[in-house]
Parts: sequence; C-alpha cells; structure tokens
Amino acid sequence: MVAGTERIVVQVTPDQKRAIASTAKRLGVDVSELMRQAVEGITLSDDEEGTNALILRVNASAKEANDALDDALSFVAKSNKRIAAMTGDK
Repeated sequence: MVAGTERIVVQVTPDQKRAIASTAKRLGVDVSELMRQAVEGITLSDDEEGTNALILRVNASAKEANDALDDALSFVAKSNKRIAAMTGDK
C-alpha cells in the first residue's frame, strides 16, 4: 500500500460486488479508484446545504419551544399548588 493511505472495508452483496467490478473494468479503473471517484463526486448542492441548515435551526427552535413549554407548565403546576393551599382545596 502507498504510504499515507488507509483501508476502508465496505460490505456488499455478491451481485453488488460484480456490478462494481464490472463498472470499474468498463471505465478502465480499479475498484478502489472507482469508489474514490464516486465518493468525491457526491457533494451537496446549495439547496441541500440550505435545507440542512434550515432543518438544524428548526430542530433547535423546537427544543427551545419545548423547554419554554416545560417551564410554563411547571410554573402553572406550582401556582395551582399555591392557590390550592390558600383556598384549602386539595
């Protein structure tokens, strides 16, 4: 192996292995080169990056909203206990 490289083991079915080897042969590259080129060719479009950023923000906002609701419900529960203690209700 060339210095500075690492091995990645990928599990595939026998049919997938034959298809990958066939594609590599047809393109005139070895399987490793085919896999490297395939991975390097996968990039997120600007739309996908924007969508991912939006999803992260929505998830953060949902957590903030849930935390705020939990705080409000806790406050209401404590208030109800105080009111019940003052009025003698149980």
